[in-house]
Amino acid sequence: MLDLEKQYYNEKVNFIAGTDEAGRGCLLGPVVASAVVFPKDFFDARINDSKKLNEKQREELYDYIIEHALAYSICEISPEEIDEINILEASRKAMEICIQNLNHQVDFVLTDAVKLYHCDYPFEAIIKGDAKAQCVAAASILAKVTRDRICVELDKKYPNYNIKSNKGYGTKDHLEALEEFGPVKGLHRFSYKPVKNSLIKKVSLF
Repeated sequence: MLDLEKQYYNEKVNFIAGTDEAGRGCLLGPVVASAVVFPKDFFDARINDSKKLNEKQREELYDYIIEHALAYSICEISPEEIDEINILEASRKAMEICIQNLNHQVDFVLTDAVKLYHCDYPFEAIIKGDAKAQCVAAASILAKVTRDRICVELDKKYPNYNIKSNKGYGTKDHLEALEEFGPVKGLHRFSYKPVKNSLIKKVSLF
């Protein structure tokens, strides 16, 4: 049961923000983070770690979460910035921006394992927080759905990489496309080894 938040509510903590990201392991596109604040007494058993839900469930819950949240925010960090500061720092930065952009009182923050360096509120980084706290799970759903939608649009612009299906992960078809076509500036994360290796191989052919 995803109700870890109950441990943190007290006379001084009435509004808890949960934050999580999607796309850390992908070879292309932005990393996307979200933050969600629910009413203190809110609970819905359908909300779970986005990885445990199918696409239809996530899409349905996306609108439901937005409708029932007191506040939410979504932020993305580009592939270029990921290459510049690394994926962990990019994920952290995206989460921190989401927390800052919440247009609501926040008394405490729960994250999915990531410690925050620039946060105005007390927080706790929970290992597998998206499977323990409903607000973190909800953030994981908003981030995942947003990123998947971005991938669908990227697929239209870069059809060679089958992004609509692989969502930017290093699947067999994506790696084969990298071998054949090479990585694309502004799309791929060049600091990632499979992307870097494909570029070296592509350059060595000429």
